[in-house]
Amino acid sequence: MKHPSTKLSQKDHIVWLDVVRLIAMFTVVCCHCTDPFNFYPGTAPNIDEIKFWGAAYGAFLRPCVPLFVMITGALLLPVREEASVFYKKRIPRVLFPFLIWSVLYNLFPWVTGLLGLNPNVILDFFPYAGEDVMRQSLSVAIEYILQIPFNFSILAVHMWYIYLLIGLYLYLPVFSAWVEKASERAKLWFLMAWGVTLLIPYYNYFVSGYLWGTCSWNSFGMFYAFAGFNGYLLLGHYLRNLDWSLSKTLAIGIPMFAVGYTVTFLGFRYITSLPEYTDEMLELFFLYCSLNVVMMTIPVFMLAKKVKVRSEGIKKALANLTLCGFGIYMVHYFLTGPSVVLVRAIGIPISIQIPIAAVIAFGTSWLIVWAIYRALGKKAKYIVG
Repeated sequence: MKHPSTKLSQKDHIVWLDVVRLIAMFTVVCCHCTDPFNFYPGTAPNIDEIKFWGAAYGAFLRPCVPLFVMITGALLLPVREEASVFYKKRIPRVLFPFLIWSVLYNLFPWVTGLLGLNPNVILDFFPYAGEDVMRQSLSVAIEYILQIPFNFSILAVHMWYIYLLIGLYLYLPVFSAWVEKASERAKLWFLMAWGVTLLIPYYNYFVSGYLWGTCSWNSFGMFYAFAGFNGYLLLGHYLRNLDWSLSKTLAIGIPMFAVGYTVTFLGFRYITSLPEYTDEMLELFFLYCSLNVVMMTIPVFMLAKKVKVRSEGIKKALANLTLCGFGIYMVHYFLTGPSVVLVRAIGIPISIQIPIAAVIAFGTSWLIVWAIYRALGKKAKYIVG
């Protein structure tokens, strides 16, 4: 996610990237609204329908996180600042809100206990919650909080991305030195090597756990240096400057997205149809760094480039989303579960429950963050970035 506090001058402001950010921000909220479907706690008469729509929307929404990384690459590569200045400007504004909200999420079950609420209410907020969480214990909350420097908890699942974001920020000045000097052909070769790595998870699952030098004593294979989200950084940088006509974008993008979506959806349904499967198996076709997800992400990014925003009101709203985006990401996971509960309670048809819940969660999160900025001004950056 490109950090929203990074302000561009009016001259350099790129409105279509604000459109990409809107798509990315809404789809990530929508994606988390699928959790109560794909991880439905308990049973229901229409469980098959619940699971189907969770898979259908979950597969469709996989470009959400890759789009965030591509925005970062499009805006920040090559880095024009000294590494120390770059780090000082960006990492603290990510780190402090991350720490504050991680603590709040981990304290939430204990607070529900203080309020005398039934432990089952926690499942409405966090579908992944386990037995320890249901104890509503302060000791469990403190244990999770102490683990924050090392990893996220099941109560703050979406925080996995912040560890990645900080890592990308640390890596960007190093990667930038090559990007600045590399030719377009060299960048394409890198992206091709990265493309090969996107198939490795499937080779590891269906063929062998080891490939190109990996073994029990070595996890770093031949193309390891080309793997991961750094490919999305370069892809965003590369595609920013690639100009396709609308007809070419549609002619290439629609079939590409359709193939990527078909593989993602059918693959996920295949795994969930197995009698038993591990968490790793469940995520296999949903992996962000997989070829099928890249095939879905590229068309969305390229189509967003064709959006022309002429309304000054819409431009201002998009600019405000740029300011509030990081805070929305911090807040929204408190609201996705309850929003799903709400749309179920008022009888919204199951086929559109996920997007309606996402609209509610997204809009409410945006309003909360906007209110924090209005109340605290510049100090709000320590809470919502």
